[in-house]
Amino acid sequence: MKVIKKIHQGVKEMICFKNGNIHNGIIEEAFIADILVEDGKIKEIGENLSIDAACEIVDATGKEIYPGFVEAHGHIGLDGYGIGYEGMDYNEMNDIVSPQLRGLDGIKAMDPAFAKAASAGVTCVCVGPGSANVLGGTFTTIKTVGKRSDNMVVRDAVAMKCAFGENPKRCYRDKTDSSRMTTAFKLREALAKAREYMNKKDAAGDDITKYPALDMKCEALIPVLKGEMPLKAHAHATDDIFTALRIAKEFGVKITLEHVTEGHLIVDELVKENVPLAVGPTLTSASKFELRNKSWVTPGVLAKAGCQVSIITDSPVIPQEYLPLCAGLAVQAGMDPFAALQAITINAAKHAGISDRVGSLEVGKDADIVITDGCPFEVSTTVEQVYIDGVPVK
Repeated sequence: MKVIKKIHQGVKEMICFKNGNIHNGIIEEAFIADILVEDGKIKEIGENLSIDAACEIVDATGKEIYPGFVEAHGHIGLDGYGIGYEGMDYNEMNDIVSPQLRGLDGIKAMDPAFAKAASAGVTCVCVGPGSANVLGGTFTTIKTVGKRSDNMVVRDAVAMKCAFGENPKRCYRDKTDSSRMTTAFKLREALAKAREYMNKKDAAGDDITKYPALDMKCEALIPVLKGEMPLKAHAHATDDIFTALRIAKEFGVKITLEHVTEGHLIVDELVKENVPLAVGPTLTSASKFELRNKSWVTPGVLAKAGCQVSIITDSPVIPQEYLPLCAGLAVQAGMDPFAALQAITINAAKHAGISDRVGSLEVGKDADIVITDGCPFEVSTTVEQVYIDGVPVK
């Protein structure tokens, strides 16, 4: 692959990737074509595109072109790379109900982990608080290059983190939570209080003198209750998955399921629920009891049954740059290769609520483009070039 011509005479920045084998993330069959990029967006895809003299040409003949890979659930940038406690900003350990927190406020934009991710073709990540708390705060979606997190944002406040299972119990066993029943109660209580608060605000109309006293926790949950953002529910074990679904139905709110480690044991039930599933991290040992049934077959079994499946690293649990490798290991365990590609592109983008911007190579979307010399699932494949918003980062 080489740049044939680079002339920036016009006002608009234009790049044309010529003759690459395009895997657009939407249709299974790859096809040879050109991709024209203008001002960071995909303007046109087709054969032998006409271009003007101001266009940079990248010869991609014999190369594979993919959408930038998308992480649907992780904590990159919230965990200081190699600096221990000082950089650990993914869990607030003093308040088990903390919906008012924003993941964006804890991101360290120049964390070296971002550069590693971008070099591996991971161009966009959905990141936010961990699973210590029943409610942890909002997730944000950002690109993996930049010096200021505000400028990296694709869309902020895309989901509200909540957690079930062992983590809240373990973190608060000597404080306020020693059973799964208590975890469920605390989530119900927070949602009920927020609903009452919201109803009082709505009843007051334009008369602000009748508003209830400001409650930042309740304010943070109003978008969830209005269906503007889903609960992002940490749940590994089958019973915790069902509890998450039960509470979402009780309050009529949207939900995505995160981790879904035992999802292959309840495929028939999850198909009926029709909610987005983010499966992983699987490239780790079973460090606690709720992970005892961890398996690489899980994403493939769920996808084959018709579920919308994303594969996740839960970075830094698995380093972010190994997202394509995780998809490859799922393929090795029987997952359809195209389903695996979608699990780290368009499905992940849908899961994070940003599929209008990223996740596939389509006209109008961000020009997040990965060029390789082979299948990204293979360890022998080299990621030769990565573009984020039409700008080369590798």
